[in-house]
Amino acid sequence: MDESLGVVINALPALLMGARVTLQLTAVAVAFGSVGGVALGVARLSKIWLLRLIARIYVDFFRGTPLLVQLFVIYFGIPSLLGSIGLDFSFSRWGAAILGLSLNSAAYLAEIVRAGIQSIEVGQKEASESLGLGSMQTMRYIIFPQALRRMVPPLGNEFIILLKDTSLVAFIGYQELFRQGQLIAARNFRAFEIYITVALIYLALTIISSQAFSWLERRLNPTTK
Repeated sequence: MDESLGVVINALPALLMGARVTLQLTAVAVAFGSVGGVALGVARLSKIWLLRLIARIYVDFFRGTPLLVQLFVIYFGIPSLLGSIGLDFSFSRWGAAILGLSLNSAAYLAEIVRAGIQSIEVGQKEASESLGLGSMQTMRYIIFPQALRRMVPPLGNEFIILLKDTSLVAFIGYQELFRQGQLIAARNFRAFEIYITVALIYLALTIISSQAFSWLERRLNPTTK
């Protein structure tokens, strides 16, 4: 027991460093994914059929294929394709991880945004336009602020899912929490203690994230103020 505890204590600094990297990956990917998700979500509701079609194809592709495959296509596939036509190009591990996570997250966030906007009663749009507000002003000041409150719970779920999915970037060699655990276990051959510790750190991160989004949901709810 004391030996196992010593293994965990010795590994903890490196694992916590990996946890920090995991949080950074998640935050950056959610930030970029949110920009793409809002644009795609609005495009899914556009009156322009071509925009709707492009957004639908994007969402279906990234939701319908595994994230791990997407990461491999970005990190290994694109440089290989460009190399076949004489272009020397490669992604850094960080760049490939951020790009893959962001593109994947944008597809899921797009559906959250679309559903949130559609949940607002049509009468509110008609009332705002009758007051002289344009379509963009109606979306910005009337529809989206209300939709955002309804989007917080699924946004929280998506953040937590993405937090756990960052473990997949270990397969392209990026040293986040899971990859740090792999490297430590390969050195000390104490896989059980290391991976249990990794799992508990992920659990702590997801619980903290869940509580943070619950607080945000209460904060944005006008009935609780």
